[in-house]
Amino acid sequence: MIKVALVGAGKMGVSHLSILGAHPDVEIVGVCDTSKIVTDFLSRYSKMECFSNFQKMLDKITPDAIFVAVPTKFHYEIIKYAIEKNIHVFAEKPFCLNTAQGEELVKLAAKHRIINQVGYHNKFVGTFKEVKRLINSGVIGDVYHFLAESYGPVVTKAKQSSWRSNPDDGGGCLMDYASHVIDLVNDIISPITEVKGATLKSIYSQTVEDAVYAVLETSSKVSGILSVNWSDETYRKMSTTVTIMGTKGKIISDANELKVFVKEDKTGGYTKGWNVKYITDLTDQVNFNLRGEEYSAQVDYFIDAVMKRKPNTINTFENAWETDKAIALIKKHK
Repeated sequence: MIKVALVGAGKMGVSHLSILGAHPDVEIVGVCDTSKIVTDFLSRYSKMECFSNFQKMLDKITPDAIFVAVPTKFHYEIIKYAIEKNIHVFAEKPFCLNTAQGEELVKLAAKHRIINQVGYHNKFVGTFKEVKRLINSGVIGDVYHFLAESYGPVVTKAKQSSWRSNPDDGGGCLMDYASHVIDLVNDIISPITEVKGATLKSIYSQTVEDAVYAVLETSSKVSGILSVNWSDETYRKMSTTVTIMGTKGKIISDANELKVFVKEDKTGGYTKGWNVKYITDLTDQVNFNLRGEEYSAQVDYFIDAVMKRKPNTINTFENAWETDKAIALIKKHK
């Protein structure tokens, strides 16, 4: 059994807690949150030991791994403390507020040989996994352009008082919403290394941006457009789509449907013309489904990596640091 503790019992923290509680190889040994209402509730209705200070928790119970689900501004301190105690770390996205912090934690995790993962769940979505396979196998030839989009109704009125409205907490559409899309492009094509131009637009917010539009280029010299808006009420929830153009075809995919156009017959299992596959055709079974298989799949993968059943190669700190660097480039060119 892997002994796991959680820091931050908010929306994502409680989701992780539910998935971890159902995992056959996990024992939850501690929960830390600054809300006494939360810790009192968990203490009363569960056997979890609760804390208000993460350092006291880690010193007392010494878990094998921790899940960090707090605002990004607290990541660096908590993750560094855990690594130095040789505790494996799963952290929510984005990784760090700045690239210097991220670089230090990447090096520190490598030095201590810590299993590390950041919660960019799109890499565990079946359709997007298939997109990556198709690109790597050359089904649509040489990739030359992409369009990466994400829209949803997060901020739809002027008054906002949560961490999302504070840039010092990691708030704003770029870090909270666009980071998912940037990370997906980095993984499927190659890391974004150049920003040709960017616009960060406030629609309802006063202190952060609600939309991000940018012209990008990857390390493999593939050009692309990033279009993200978290104030779009025409969507019921976050919707992410990637469109990728190649010399032998085209891919359009979201989290539910994958459309592939190929110019040659029987290429990588696809016939000439348009092909359609659905998430139900491409999803691996998980032990516990909450909010979508990808959330359980990423937790399962992390636990498997800690138990040395799988390699620690997906959503590593280093991968997330590449995303942080792309975010910094967009900020610089706004």
